[in-house]
Amino acid sequence: MSEDSLIRFASPTLAGLKTGSLFGYPCKCAEEACRDVREINHLLSPKGIIALPLAFQQDRVLLYIYRPALLRRDLGDPRARSLLADRGYPLNSMNRCICTLSGRLKAEGTFPHEIGLFLGYPPEDVEGFVNNKAANFKCSGTWKVYGNEEKAKAAFNKYRKCTECYVKQHERGTSLSKLAVSFS
Repeated sequence: MSEDSLIRFASPTLAGLKTGSLFGYPCKCAEEACRDVREINHLLSPKGIIALPLAFQQDRVLLYIYRPALLRRDLGDPRARSLLADRGYPLNSMNRCICTLSGRLKAEGTFPHEIGLFLGYPPEDVEGFVNNKAANFKCSGTWKVYGNEEKAKAAFNKYRKCTECYVKQHERGTSLSKLAVSFS
């Protein structure tokens, strides 16, 4: 996998601004994807970032890049816990929650609505998305907003600027390991 893909699709996570990022990338086989993920984790895990292949398709893998410290915080939110409990997630383990999400991605072939909780979206927006069947939102950007519109717009802008900055820095020769911010 190229560093370009990670930077283009996961800069806010690499910078510590966002809990997680999710994107698909082409690969010839699961073995190749697993090898790529091991290399990414060797590079990024010292910075507090983990890469996981959540689902494999014929010639693509769905890759989840996340910060466990931020995900633990996000999944500890009472509203997030309630949403996950309603969908049968095991609340006693963050890793088991991720495994449940991965299983749902594979079984359903679509994105379960609660996936936003694993990406750092506000629980009120995830809940609004589910309850409104993706309609009646106030605005949209990285996600559809049902709660605090101004806060969400500020986050969208911050993520966009971060990605632009990281892409430019990488084009100028800054490595992925230097762009990834250490975070405990």
